[in-house]
Amino acid sequence: MKEELRDLTFYGHEYGQWLEDLKQRYLSQRMRATVAVNSALLEFYWSVGKDISENQKDGNTYGSKFYERLSQDLCADLPNVKGLSATNLKYTKYFYELYKQEDINRPQAVDDFEESLLFQIPWGHQRYIIDKCKGNRDKALFFVKATLQHNWSRAVLLNFLDTDLYEHQGKAITNFKEQLPIPQGELAQELTKDPYNFDFLTLTPDYKERELEKELKKKS
Repeated sequence: MKEELRDLTFYGHEYGQWLEDLKQRYLSQRMRATVAVNSALLEFYWSVGKDISENQKDGNTYGSKFYERLSQDLCADLPNVKGLSATNLKYTKYFYELYKQEDINRPQAVDDFEESLLFQIPWGHQRYIIDKCKGNRDKALFFVKATLQHNWSRAVLLNFLDTDLYEHQGKAITNFKEQLPIPQGELAQELTKDPYNFDFLTLTPDYKERELEKELKKKS
């Protein structure tokens, strides 16, 4: 019966071709939902880092006790959220300060485009980039774009961060076009399994796939 259905014509297409199209549409929409969740999380981290960084300009000095206190207070109100550790909160400040725009004459359209790219890769990828590209915004953006373009896993990204790739190809991704990760690619797999996203979605440790789909639809 299944083989017979595949020979049918459906909306001008063979049934099998239509079935494959449905599958790809589903995977594409699920990927969009996953990216939306990840973007929302990184936008939150950006806002936290911005608050901390800009308040420091007023003469406040934030040492380790500040981050520990902030982490404790947030975790008290948001229990079981691992992404609010003192270390991770420090990274939100590093994240904002690495990518923030200092040049007020830079075209705003470029700012918005590049900023949107920052929120499309997993937070774990961003932490590697922050560690390896301290103070070098252009280098950091190069690796953000390269990760999206080539669908790099975290391990592959770390490998290239330890090479001279940027020094040799730093201007090779000048006409980058925003795109979604390939649903079957390693980057997509890490996005869908990223523990920071699970924390953000408040999923239980023994989450079920139906629970994940329900939460993803809320964020899309």
